[in-house]
Amino acid sequence: MKTDSRDLSHILNHLGEEREEYYGAVSPPIFQTVNFSTTSVSALREKLKHELEEPFYTRGFNPTVGTLRKKLAALEGTEDALVFSSGSAAVAAAVMSSTKQGDHVICVQKPYSWTASLLGKYLLKFGVTVSFVDASEISAVEGAFQENTRIIYLESPNSLTFEMQDIEALTTLAKKRGLVMIVDNSYNSPLNQTPASMGADLIVHSGTKYLSGHSDVVSGVVCGSRTRIQKMLAEEYMTLGAIISPHDAWLMMRGMRTLELRINRSAESALKIVTALEKHEKIEAIYYPFAPSNPQLALAKKQMKQGGGLFSIKLRAENEQGVERFVDSLKRFLIATSWGGYESLAFPLCALAASKSFENPLPWNMVRFYIGIEDGELLLQDLLNGLQKI
Repeated sequence: MKTDSRDLSHILNHLGEEREEYYGAVSPPIFQTVNFSTTSVSALREKLKHELEEPFYTRGFNPTVGTLRKKLAALEGTEDALVFSSGSAAVAAAVMSSTKQGDHVICVQKPYSWTASLLGKYLLKFGVTVSFVDASEISAVEGAFQENTRIIYLESPNSLTFEMQDIEALTTLAKKRGLVMIVDNSYNSPLNQTPASMGADLIVHSGTKYLSGHSDVVSGVVCGSRTRIQKMLAEEYMTLGAIISPHDAWLMMRGMRTLELRINRSAESALKIVTALEKHEKIEAIYYPFAPSNPQLALAKKQMKQGGGLFSIKLRAENEQGVERFVDSLKRFLIATSWGGYESLAFPLCALAASKSFENPLPWNMVRFYIGIEDGELLLQDLLNGLQKI
């Protein structure tokens, strides 16, 4: 595994928390306010000159959110960060801040569904086109280049079948052409992969997942250079207003106190479970970056510290009823979407046929699992018992 030279304990527990200014409070204060007043008109003028860097109006800068931004930027190894009210808002801001009418985007083949909707449907209305390619093959990305290509958008790995892309190689390719490299790093969190160290320009996260970690906050994150983030703050962030509330920012910081512990526990249990299930007679295929059978295992070890808590299996089931019997029999998994919290989850893809929001191109006999922080041996036994129901 890669060695992490960052002082994670300091970042997660102390960075940006100026306790001497707040009566020695161990937990950072929540500035749950809209306005920050001044004592004179001249002071107001000064605030207005710096409203994106100093407290004036919470949509622009709030001290609680500012502390969270410092921590997130430090974790990703970037100069600055912004926090949004959802992961989708973060993705939209990152893409929109880097494109204009007539531009072209190259995107991975199977991105998060709302990323696919943004690029494949919404931005088409404004003259931005997209090519979805298998970016695990560098030649496929090269073949998709157009004169108006502006962005390469990666999701390494994605959150259903976990295909990875060689971030460093593709970033080198992007820089030669003057393109913006955006990487969705939600699966890994900044603890298991840092795309900025491989040259990425903007890194996005669904903060709802590992970063918050307690299934009680919906949020999104964009990390990057100060120049890119300040431009995004002045334009997409302030204009569209998809900001995180001070209280939700505080909840994220509270969740991040245990980020390293949670991620390590989740990844350790997931790898043990995947290894135990790989050759089970009721499983046709298993998808996990650090699975011994994964053809991209060498790439995973090159750019990731460890696998996360997510994996998918394809069942040897004759019909959807077999999948339902398996999932319904599980005692230690909640049936739900999302992931990254303390609880273990099962998400059967066959149910997506009933959704008006998602198009499911994946097999009906696939189930995605998230391994939380419960006892891994008990979770494995629950899965083994469930497989007998197929």
